Amino acid sequence: MKQINLAAVLLCLSVFGSAVYADVTLQSKEEVEGTWKLQSTKNSLTDKQAIDREDTWVFKDGKLTILHIPREGKYYDQPPVSYEIDEGKLKVAQVGNNRFETFVVVEKDDKIMTLKGKYGGYYFFNKK
Repeated sequence: MKQINLAAVLLCLSVFGSAVYADVTLQSKEEVEGTWKLQSTKNSLTDKQAIDREDTWVFKDGKLTILHIPREGKYYDQPPVSYEIDEGKLKVAQVGNNRFETFVVVEKDDKIMTLKGKYGGYYFFNKK
């Protein structure tokens, strides 16, 4: 009897646990359009140490421009690259080659957006 109860509890946790962490499926480019301030990044959601960021990502007309990127005490802007929505995920072209970086949208509403990179890094944005 204890095994049946344990199995039932584990089944419920897996069903409801996956609903809590379900990714957001994007339908169109318009869902991410706008200016987003990158507040911080983390290597994982449970990582206690967030890295503060200063960049601003501007999604407009199918192009992404990353502004105010700090490097060696100065700031620079990345040239615009194309982005698209593919199977509900955000695909952003890399500068200088034909490769794409793929992001899963973990959380999104009118004011915040959290992206998860291909290698597990999390990007936390606020809409400007």
